[in-house]
Amino acid sequence: MKPVYLQSVGFAAPGMAGWQVARALLRGETSYAPAPLAPHVPLLLPVNERRRATPGVRLAFHAAEDAMQSASTPVSALATVFASSDADLAIIHRISAALAGAPRLVSPTDFHNSVHNAAAGYWHIATAAHTASTTLSAYDGSFAVGLLEACAQVTIDGRDTLLVAFDLPAPEPLHSKRPMSHPASVALLLTRAPDERSSGTLSCSLTRDEPESALEDPELEALRLGNPATRALPLLRMLARGQSGRVVLPAANGNAVAVEIAMKSCA
Repeated sequence: MKPVYLQSVGFAAPGMAGWQVARALLRGETSYAPAPLAPHVPLLLPVNERRRATPGVRLAFHAAEDAMQSASTPVSALATVFASSDADLAIIHRISAALAGAPRLVSPTDFHNSVHNAAAGYWHIATAAHTASTTLSAYDGSFAVGLLEACAQVTIDGRDTLLVAFDLPAPEPLHSKRPMSHPASVALLLTRAPDERSSGTLSCSLTRDEPESALEDPELEALRLGNPATRALPLLRMLARGQSGRVVLPAANGNAVAVEIAMKSCA
């Protein structure tokens, strides 16, 4: 796949409530100090939609709004790809519990938010964007499959694209069947052409014979493995350090996505 240009990054995870904090940590300038991720207030959302937004939607907005702080492309001009293994399973839990009880009273707000593409809907309401939007799920490979789709949007459809990957732990009994250790979200703004904000290029291809990239630091490796969105950490580490090279990210059906990174500082 042809290279695409990276314009900005957003990130949210315990101990790293923003890309600037995460970048310093991934550069080795600071030590990792785990801390709960505070609920995000989506400033782009109108008040009524903000009140109805679920924790999953707020988590997606956390990274997306973080990425847009350093972007030069107008937000309303961006196509979007939202990638999440499970979206907000707390809603599924509440609806299931309501249907199992008597009387069967399902919250209209929960029903409204139960679709997998709820975050995309809220984002396009907030930004007044009439551009294309794709929402997908690929279990632990959701970030890599989302990245592949976003690169295709840029190279084939010619659309500057915002990728947002997010997931958060589910309540019991769902958590026992689908455990996650922490909430996290990642956003990458990918464009067709470079500008003054572009830091380098990414090029993706499928592979089956390479092991996925890991992190040497035990705490960061646990963070990587604890959420589908943080499977992006080996890629983010190279971006934070301005390094060119290759990382392999888990995808689906035994495949992986190999990402070739060419940073501007190494050109």
